[in-house]
Amino acid sequence: MSSPNSTPASPVIRTVASTQSETSEIIQPNDTNVLGILLGGRLMHMMDMTGAIAAFRHARTYLVTAAMDHIDFIRPVRLGSLITLKASVNRAFSTSMEVGVKAWTEDPQTGELEHVASAYLVFVAIDMGGHPQKVPQLRPETPDENRRYADALLRRQHRESEKTRRKREKHAHAAAEATAPSK
Repeated sequence: MSSPNSTPASPVIRTVASTQSETSEIIQPNDTNVLGILLGGRLMHMMDMTGAIAAFRHARTYLVTAAMDHIDFIRPVRLGSLITLKASVNRAFSTSMEVGVKAWTEDPQTGELEHVASAYLVFVAIDMGGHPQKVPQLRPETPDENRRYADALLRRQHRESEKTRRKREKHAHAAAEATAPSK
């Protein structure tokens, strides 16, 4: 049985909308520090899980988190708050996907929403043996999706140049240590 987005001669192409994921939780005491504010690590975990669901909907295979590229903690999230996280795939590459995740709190009395955090995560599709797997292409459809699609490539290029820079630094450091006089 084939996907409605593919034919035997063409690969699967999925839309951003088909990857969307949403999670809501009420912040409990075990989620907070002694001041009653949501722990950053707990929020990161929630973002990772919501992002993973979006990536899974796109790849339809096992995934690993390869990077949390950037995270902004904009406002504190207090005990008892309702937090909602929304994620979708921004761009699919060969075996990886960038997923954008945003978090909002909702005032329980007024329903007012407040943006509290944003992050970009990279997931890699793998098989049962842990080997990278190809992922479907992504088709952005709206101006906002097209902007996020283009921006994801810029972030990927930045990640790759940073990786190269760190590798050069590591080799230079190792070479300097090898030539340094022993004490």
